[in-house]
Amino acid sequence: MNTADLGLPEEEEREAPPRKGGGGRRVDVPSTALFTDQYELTMLRAALSAGTAGRRSVFEVFTRRLPHGRRYGVVAGTGRVLDAVENFRFDADVLRFLRERDIVDEDTLDWLADYRFSGDIWGYPEGEVYFPGSPIMRVEGSFAECVLLETVILSILNHDSAIAAAASRMSSAAGDRPLIEMGARRTHELGAVAAARAAYVGGFATTSDLAAGFRYGIPTVGTSAHAFTLLHDSERDAFRAQVDALGAGTTLLVDTYDVAEAVRTAVEVAGPELGAVRIDSGDLLLVAHRVRQQLDELGATGTRIVVTSDLDEYAIASLAAAPVDAYGVGTQLVTGSGHPTASMVYKLVARAESDDPRAPLVPVAKKSSGGKTSIGGRKWAARRRDADGYAEAEVVGTGPVPGALAGDQLLAELVKGGEVVAREPLDVARDRHTAVRAALPLSATQLSRGEPVIPTEYLHGGSGS
Repeated sequence: MNTADLGLPEEEEREAPPRKGGGGRRVDVPSTALFTDQYELTMLRAALSAGTAGRRSVFEVFTRRLPHGRRYGVVAGTGRVLDAVENFRFDADVLRFLRERDIVDEDTLDWLADYRFSGDIWGYPEGEVYFPGSPIMRVEGSFAECVLLETVILSILNHDSAIAAAASRMSSAAGDRPLIEMGARRTHELGAVAAARAAYVGGFATTSDLAAGFRYGIPTVGTSAHAFTLLHDSERDAFRAQVDALGAGTTLLVDTYDVAEAVRTAVEVAGPELGAVRIDSGDLLLVAHRVRQQLDELGATGTRIVVTSDLDEYAIASLAAAPVDAYGVGTQLVTGSGHPTASMVYKLVARAESDDPRAPLVPVAKKSSGGKTSIGGRKWAARRRDADGYAEAEVVGTGPVPGALAGDQLLAELVKGGEVVAREPLDVARDRHTAVRAALPLSATQLSRGEPVIPTEYLHGGSGS
């Protein structure tokens, strides 16, 4: 059978020409400099005028809470952030737009014309899990160069991490059964590519989106829709045409008319070597059992069953006892299964007292009511484990790292002096997530609502300058 139809790529299908972003092909993209909010540039203009723009600063990305009932978050989009930072350039067209709109003055335009991020970025590696207060990403440099990156970093991390978290819950519910990402038609065309990438990090095996396959080297799958069956004079003619073109190992869609009749016809046309049948409607639990019994009676014992139709993690879990071999998920995945954002923020947590590069950092933090407070200081993070190696606490602190936690630190250097130093293949992030999730307490994968699976503890030890 054709295992790719089921989202079960053969080893060689995973390989793709190397890309600078890690896996897939290099795709040239325009400047990302306008993927920002106007107030980033007006703050820059005012800071340049005030003489404070050059002050060494530390910004951190974190979330104050997980989506209601979720027990962990998943870091995704890190590789896309690195690409966005590299492409954050104010070219002639961008500068002309800013001038025509009178968004900034000429002095600021001159400064922007030479913009290149020259600072450092540290972050949780892609595929890691995070909890409330985790310093998911830390951006260090002058205030001017760091503040401009706020919106583009948040837009990537918030979207991709939300999708990856939903994907992780779905892949946990699916167990060893592969998941196919097929949500491109349910979201923005560019968002679909990012969603497929994040889903792959979260545990999905394949995508139907060819742009995601081209850009990131994700295995792609797909066979036919109901329109193909309706095109032909009979279901048998449609099945014959597909098998003649794609081989007996293909996946035939059997719910256009009568499922039992379609399964019988499918085996007659393709033989017992038929790769798979796909069910896209009805009571999937009941229909899957009936189809399995029918396939076995027809001698197609190796034919697999793929189910689609508005699945989410709860529907997937409800099918655990069904004879299902793979799941295709669309709408619920690309919308974060009810939580389309990770609610991350990008906050200034420390800044120098002057623009002298030797000036020490002082912690700064917003103080307000309504749950929007933050903790000042340049932070580190470590995950404390119990005697069996399972995570028991997320420890976040400022100042020196306790010796007992030195080997369990989570932040990795991503950009040093403006140069990306930590690109990696997407499969590495995907494998990392599988390993990290397995090291969480067992209750992490429960779908019932609950608190974060481990607490966040804070240690204060100075400014961390």
